[in-house]
Amino acid sequence: MDAPTLPPVIRLADADSVLIARTGLPPGSPLPGGLSVGAQRVPPGHKVAVRAMAPGEPVRRYGQIIGFATSPIVPGDWVHTHNCAMGDFARDYGWGVDARPTDFVASPATFQGIRRDDGKVATRNYIGIVTSVNCSAHVADLIAGAFKRNPFTGADPLADHPNVDGVVALTHKTGCGMTMGEPLRLLRRTLAGFARHANFSHVIAIGLGCEVNQLGPMLEEQKLAGRLRMMDIQEMGGTRKTVEAGIAFVREVLAEANRVQRETVPASELIVALQCGGSDGYSGITANPALGVASDLVVRHGGTVILSETPETYGAEHLLTRRAPDRAVGEKLVAKMRWWEEYTAREGAEMDANPSPGNKAGGLTTILEKSLGAMAKAGSTNLMAVYDYAEPVTAKGFVFMDTPGYDPVGATGQVAGGANLMCFTTGRGSVFGMKPAPSMKLATNSAMYERMSEDMDVNCGTILHGEESVQECGARIFALMLATASGQPTKSESYDFGSSEFAPWVLGATM
Repeated sequence: MDAPTLPPVIRLADADSVLIARTGLPPGSPLPGGLSVGAQRVPPGHKVAVRAMAPGEPVRRYGQIIGFATSPIVPGDWVHTHNCAMGDFARDYGWGVDARPTDFVASPATFQGIRRDDGKVATRNYIGIVTSVNCSAHVADLIAGAFKRNPFTGADPLADHPNVDGVVALTHKTGCGMTMGEPLRLLRRTLAGFARHANFSHVIAIGLGCEVNQLGPMLEEQKLAGRLRMMDIQEMGGTRKTVEAGIAFVREVLAEANRVQRETVPASELIVALQCGGSDGYSGITANPALGVASDLVVRHGGTVILSETPETYGAEHLLTRRAPDRAVGEKLVAKMRWWEEYTAREGAEMDANPSPGNKAGGLTTILEKSLGAMAKAGSTNLMAVYDYAEPVTAKGFVFMDTPGYDPVGATGQVAGGANLMCFTTGRGSVFGMKPAPSMKLATNSAMYERMSEDMDVNCGTILHGEESVQECGARIFALMLATASGQPTKSESYDFGSSEFAPWVLGATM
């Protein structure tokens, strides 16, 4: 059977004043309604006007405002940063009007997970090394390096421990020269979240000894005492002695770590971080809504999904407040948006500094447009809770975590909150991982997927070409979530991504 002939443009909502180019549209290309493309070519994934808009008039996509015309726009015009920009408008928060009871499945799906002694379920089994300060980063790397497989000789120090996925050093650029108060509390909360993570069987904490973020007070504040081995380089007698002690500790616990066995556990044990990066004009049409379908399936099977990246939800928050069954939850989300407005103004920046240049090259014009596409990852179920950065996530269902839009920082907060799996959508081709949680990569378009197939786990460009529906692609993503949680490696894991990407959110002045 011949492939279906698809229209050259995509209409997302009847109220939209723009359509999305399925492929590049040369001048004169026919459009619905007897219209044609004007004098400028419309690149793939970009917008073309289907009605006239005067300066100051709203531009609509997804049936929502994505910006305002900055010059006269006529049907057939390419609509992008040269004639569309941000503007103020009132949001209707509609507190809870779209909240509905969740339609839970009668027989939840299962996966092969690792049940820890505290009842948490792991999807991977690593030994972790957390660092209190950048000054202890190299020592942590030396310890972890002693257990890495040599890609040239094939020598593998963990060959006799097949149930141990690796030794991970989580290093960062802060921990001293920083202000006390919230900046320090946030760093400690982040490190503690990783130290408690179900995907770590054992953890070492490496400090220097004279830093602001002292290990002893951190362990006491975060109630970590007795859970992990603590080493200060200065007290241990220097680099060599600390590295030797760290290696000895790992060797001491390897046999115990290797004794884990995977068992059948319900999908309700999934805590999935939802991320997107390197987005394009197709992100809100293919990968993000398909992941939204998979997110709804996770929730319907009793699990949890975490949306984050507050600046990349800005302008779409009114659609989430309508899904909060408790008004206080919706108001907490709006309060986060107000904080970001004040924060960016104080720093001399604008919320529309995002999208990035790559996002704009892919067809995204304003943060409003990017946010509306990005929030599709969260599906359609109720917004059950709003969390601070790296706060432990305890609620079931769809929740939101306040994080920056920068992918490594946002993902670090989600994993610190307990995410044991990550789904990352990308249209431009982000390469990413976040140990200890396995990271699935979802491509928004087939051209990029084929070009970067060694990095991408799922091609959602099939939706664009009519090869499958959003629902079918979402079901495929959910099935891969279960397989990945059961131990099937992701593409990013094959390249050992995930330790360098650890990036706690740095607040306050560096002194």
